Amino acid sequence: MSWGTELWDQFDNLEKHTQWGIDILEKYIKFVKERTEIELSYAKQLRNLSKKYQPKKNSKEEEEYKYTACKAFLSTLNEMNDYAGQHEVISENMTSQITVDLMRYVQELKQERKSNFHDGRKAQQHIETCWKQLESSKRRFERDCKEADRAQQYFEKMDADINVTKADVEKARQQAQLRHQMAEDSKADYSSILQRFNQEQWEYYHTHIPNIFQKIQEMEERRIVRIGESMKTYAEVDRQVIPIIGKCLDGIVKAAESIDQKNDSQLVVEAYKSGFEPPGDIEFEDYTQPMKRTVSENSLSSSKEGKPELKFGGKSRGKLWPFIKKNKLMSLLTSPHQPPPPPPASASPSAVPNGPQSPKQQKEPLSHRFNEFMTSKPKIHCFRSLKRGLSLKLGATPEDFSNLPPEQRRKKLQQKVDDLNKEIQKEMDQRDAITKMKDVYLKNPQMGDPASLDHKLAEAAQNIEKLRLETQKFEAWLAEVEGRLPARSEQARRQSGMYEAQTHQTVTNCAQDRESSPDGSYTEEQSQESELKVLATDFDDEFDDEEPLPAIGTCKALYTFEGQNEGTISVVEGEMLSVIEEDKGDGWTRIRRSEDEEGYVPTSYVEVYLDKNAKGAKTYI
Repeated sequence: MSWGTELWDQFDNLEKHTQWGIDILEKYIKFVKERTEIELSYAKQLRNLSKKYQPKKNSKEEEEYKYTACKAFLSTLNEMNDYAGQHEVISENMTSQITVDLMRYVQELKQERKSNFHDGRKAQQHIETCWKQLESSKRRFERDCKEADRAQQYFEKMDADINVTKADVEKARQQAQLRHQMAEDSKADYSSILQRFNQEQWEYYHTHIPNIFQKIQEMEERRIVRIGESMKTYAEVDRQVIPIIGKCLDGIVKAAESIDQKNDSQLVVEAYKSGFEPPGDIEFEDYTQPMKRTVSENSLSSSKEGKPELKFGGKSRGKLWPFIKKNKLMSLLTSPHQPPPPPPASASPSAVPNGPQSPKQQKEPLSHRFNEFMTSKPKIHCFRSLKRGLSLKLGATPEDFSNLPPEQRRKKLQQKVDDLNKEIQKEMDQRDAITKMKDVYLKNPQMGDPASLDHKLAEAAQNIEKLRLETQKFEAWLAEVEGRLPARSEQARRQSGMYEAQTHQTVTNCAQDRESSPDGSYTEEQSQESELKVLATDFDDEFDDEEPLPAIGTCKALYTFEGQNEGTISVVEGEMLSVIEEDKGDGWTRIRRSEDEEGYVPTSYVEVYLDKNAKGAKTYI
C-alpha cells in the first residue's frame, strides 16, 4: 500500500489530512501542558495545606506536638509535602520529556511537510507548463494546416483561371508550397512536444508524485508513531513516581500505627501534674453542745446562732490552702473596704473628742467575706509573698517559676538547666576554637596576631562564668523543689496540726468571751475577726522572706488618726512617714513607719510628697 500509487490524484486531500495530523499533535501537546499546570497547582496547594497546619515556632502549638497523635499528624503533613513533591516531578518530567520534545518535533514536521508539498506543487507546475506547450504547438499545427489548405485551394483556382497571368499563378504556387512547409514544420514540432509531454507526464505520475507522496506518507506515519510514544511516556512518568507515592502513603500508615494512647495519657499526667496530694477527710464538727449566751439588742439575731462558725479542720485546711485566691486574702488582711472618714472640721484634732474615728466597715458580716475568700476558684498554688502575687496579677512570670505547681516547676527548672548547659557547652567549644586559632597564630605569626584574640577569649570566659552562675542558681532552685516534693505531705501534716491547735484555742477564747462579756452582747463579727487574725498570723511566715515594697515618696500627717480596723495604722499629727502605695481612688494611702509597721490612712489626713523618679508618681495634697 502506497499513497503514491493509490492516491496519485488526491494531492489536495493529502495536504488537508497532513495538516489535520499536525493539529492533532498540537492539541495533544496542549493537553499535556495543561496537565502539567494542574500538577503544579495541585502540588502547590498541597504544600500550602501542609504549611498551613504545620506548628508555628515558639508557640503553644509546638508544645502540643509531643503527643503521639500530634506527631503522627505532623508526619502526615511531612509525607503530604513529599507527596506534593512527586506531583512536581510529574510536571517537570512531562514538560521535559513530552511537551518540549513534541513542540520541537512539530516544528520539524511542519518544515518537512512544507518541503514535500512544495516539491509536489513544483512538479504540478512543470507538468502544467508542458501541457500548455503541447496545446500551443497543437493549435499552431492546426492553424498552419488550415492555412496550407487555403493556399492550395487558391493556387488551384488561379491555375484554372485563363485570365490570370502566369506570374500570378507562380506566386500562388509558391505561397501554397510555403504554407505546406510551415504545416510540416508545425507537425514535426507538435509531434516532438507531444512525445516530450507524454514522457514528462509518465514521470510525473509514476515517479515524481509517488516519491513525494511516499515521503508524505512516511512523515505522517512517523507523526503517528511519535504521538503513540508520547502517550507511553505520559503513562511511564506517572508510573515512575508510584513507588515513592506508595512510600509516602506507607509513611502515613506507619505514623498512624505509632500512635500510643497510653503514652499520650502519661504525657498529660506529666504536663499537668501539680505534685499536691488530694485533700484529706474533713473532720466532723459537733455543734450540738449548748453554748451559754445572752442575747441583747446589739447581738446577732437568733437565726444566726445555729449558723456554723468558720473553722478549718487540720487536714482540710492544709489541702485547701494552695487553691485560695491570693488577692482576696490580701484585701482582707490589708486594704480597708469602707470609705475613709472626712478630715476634722477644726484645725486641731484635739478639738474633736477622742480624735477622728477610724473607718467603719459597711455591715457586711466577716463570715461572708471569709466564705467568698475560701470558695474562690483556684488560680495559684501557694501564696509566697504579696509582691509575687502582684506580679502574677500583672502577668509577669517569676524567674524561679514559683507560680507553677511543684511538679511543673521542677520540669521548667530542669529544662532551664539543660538549656543553660547547652549554652555553656557552646561557649566552651567557641573558646576552644579560639584557643586553637591562637596556637596557630603563635606558631605562624604571619597568619595573624595572637594578641588580637585575647579579648575574645576573655569575653568567652566571662560568658561561661556568667552562664555557670546562672546554672547554679537554677540548680539550687531545682534541688530545693526536688528536696521538698517527697517530704511535702509530712510538712503539710505538721502545719495542719499547728493550725488546728491554734483554731481550737481561738474557739475556746471565743466561748470564754461569750460568757464573760459584761453586757452579754458578744457578736459573731468579733469572733470572725479573731479567726481572721489567727489566719493572718498563721501565714506570716509566707510573707516574711520577701523584700518590703519600695517607698515611692514621703508624707506628713496633718491630723491624728487612730487606726482601729484591720489594715489601718495610727498616726500622730506632724509625723513623717514613707509612702509605699498611693491612693488608688478609694481614698486610702498605704504608708510605712518602719520596716515592720505599715498600713492604710485616709488620704485626706496626710500631705503626700511622691518621688518624681518613681514609676507613675504624681504629686498631690
